[in-house]
Amino acid sequence: MSRTVDTTAQTPLPVQAAYSYCEAVTARQARNFAYGIRLLPAGKRQAMSALYAFSRRVDDIGDGTLGPDAKQSRLEAARDVLDRVRRGAVAEDDTDPVAVALADSARRFPLPLEGLDELIDGVLMDVRGRTYETWDDLKAYCRCVAGAIGRLSLGVFGTTPGARDAARAPHYADTLGLALQLTNILRDLREDAANGRSYLPAEELATFGCSGGFHTATPAPDADFTGLIHHEVRRARALFAEGYRLLPLLDRRSGACVAAMAGIYRRLLDRIERDPAAVLRGRVSLPGREKAYVAVRGLSGLDTRTVTRRTERTRP
Repeated sequence: MSRTVDTTAQTPLPVQAAYSYCEAVTARQARNFAYGIRLLPAGKRQAMSALYAFSRRVDDIGDGTLGPDAKQSRLEAARDVLDRVRRGAVAEDDTDPVAVALADSARRFPLPLEGLDELIDGVLMDVRGRTYETWDDLKAYCRCVAGAIGRLSLGVFGTTPGARDAARAPHYADTLGLALQLTNILRDLREDAANGRSYLPAEELATFGCSGGFHTATPAPDADFTGLIHHEVRRARALFAEGYRLLPLLDRRSGACVAAMAGIYRRLLDRIERDPAAVLRGRVSLPGREKAYVAVRGLSGLDTRTVTRRTERTRP
């Protein structure tokens, strides 16, 4: 899963400028993500920024104000960029800095670029107003928009030589992406409802009396909103527990990056569990000092050691 990367070669100035653009986009628009990747060495941090900048472009198309046909056209244009990257047809002085940075990253790391095609497919589901009847339906969407990003990130991180269970690393990365996305869905319930979107499985909304949606700051009187949130939190925790098995397979700084990003979302999940109705009043977030603590904890390797001990205890 690892590839030797030549970090001694001088990066051409246009490529440096492209990476600088992607890093600026990441710092401005993805505070939680940026908190994690700052723990990586420069080459990996640049590649992760390139992945984020492309993903952000795709997400912004889906979340924008254009009509469905125009959005679909823009998304297909983004897919054309991917095709150019795959063909090696992006010049260093191309006018699209995201394409330049992504093409350079794809040369330096074994990126499964089809994951970005999956991301586009997932955003197309949003554009078409798709809803989800069951958890299996929602899981397929989450794998497109988040699991695929986990697998792409693994292409940057690589696995440590000789790591036990390295063949399972893509599965763990995918599962961790599902955990992050489900946490996002819970955090953004009210915002998504205001934009006419519903992600939680319809059969589960019906079970807990929440089929009416989430358009007010308080749950409907006859809804078991707390029961619904606690049900989804338990699911997310199980996904985190499985996905965290990725940590011992990574080098120290890559593991710290993953632990920091995932740790922030796990703490968001804790806050949501303690006060489910908070997601109807506004966006739940963590203060900077708490994010810093999570980053230090990840860099210390504490989460990795905890997962390693737990895994060893459960081995046959």
